[in-house]
Amino acid sequence: MSRLDSMLRRLTAQRDGLNWTVVQISDMDGDVLDMGLGNGRTYDHLREILPHRRIWVMDRVLQCHPSSTPPAEDFLQGEAEPMLEKLGIDGPKIALAHYDFGRGIKEDDVAEAARLSPLIARVMRPGGLLISGQPLVGFQQIKGPETIAPDRYLFYRA
Repeated sequence: MSRLDSMLRRLTAQRDGLNWTVVQISDMDGDVLDMGLGNGRTYDHLREILPHRRIWVMDRVLQCHPSSTPPAEDFLQGEAEPMLEKLGIDGPKIALAHYDFGRGIKEDDVAEAARLSPLIARVMRPGGLLISGQPLVGFQQIKGPETIAPDRYLFYRA
């Protein structure tokens, strides 16, 4: 598979997975967390499909497209550990989390996801859903939409 085909497959899976999780949490109260703003495409999609939910965004630096800049009060800038601790001060509030941290070195990215998993668990509402390109630990893995290959995106229930 070409790198272009692989990227298209990943982005389609990401979109389909987010759309699927939105339906799954429709009766659940809570905010949304996008971990890894990047260019802001995912955040922009979340704003569109969840217009009435607060969407927290976390990244080391703010370098997204200008049209995808989150409000300052919803952007947690810095390393993940202290930002997750800050978000969790008032207890679990996240109904849907999207995990997209990583530098593209698989072993390092998997280790980081495992290290951050307990902190992510502290901000998740019981029964909340997580979608991730990396394996997370301490959550119940669930089957996502039929249109997504099991190894392309991972789905979890808190």
